[in-house]
Amino acid sequence: MDIKITSPAFENEGMIPAKYTCDGEDISPPLQWDAVPEGTKSIALISDDPDAPMGTWVHWVLFNLPADTRQLPEDIPPDKTLPNGAKQGTSDFGRIGYGGPCPPGGMHRYFFKIYALDTELSLQADAIKQDLLKAMEGHILGQGQLMGKYKRR
Repeated sequence: MDIKITSPAFENEGMIPAKYTCDGEDISPPLQWDAVPEGTKSIALISDDPDAPMGTWVHWVLFNLPADTRQLPEDIPPDKTLPNGAKQGTSDFGRIGYGGPCPPGGMHRYFFKIYALDTELSLQADAIKQDLLKAMEGHILGQGQLMGKYKRR
C-alpha cells in the first residue's frame, strides 16, 4: 500500500526552506501522512540524500512511532526516546535525531521515506539506518516518500 506523505513546508520535488537546513535553524520539517494499512503496529521514517559525494548520506532515523500517528510537528527534539515512545537513531552526522541538508556543492535531493510496520521494533535508540532496514525486513505493510531539494546559498 502506498502512503501519501507531505509537508506544509515544501512541495514534493520542491525546494526545502533554509530553516530546515544547516544554513538556517537546522530543525526537522513538519510532515504529515494519510491512513496507514490495517494491522500497522508502528511507523518508521528514514531521511537520506542519495546525491552525497561519499554515497547516500543519512539525515534522520526514527522508528516505533505509534500506529495512529499522522504527523510530526517541526523541530522534533534530538532525544533518543520521544514522549510518544518513538525512538530516534543516529544520523551520518554521528548524532541522534534530525540533521538537515548541508550539501557540499550543487543541488541535492532529500528523501523522507515512511514505513508502516506490522510490529514494534526491538531496536535500541541510536540505531543506524542499516539496523533499521534489517529489522524492518518482512514487516513493511505500506510505504511512501516525499522528496525535497536543496542547494547551499
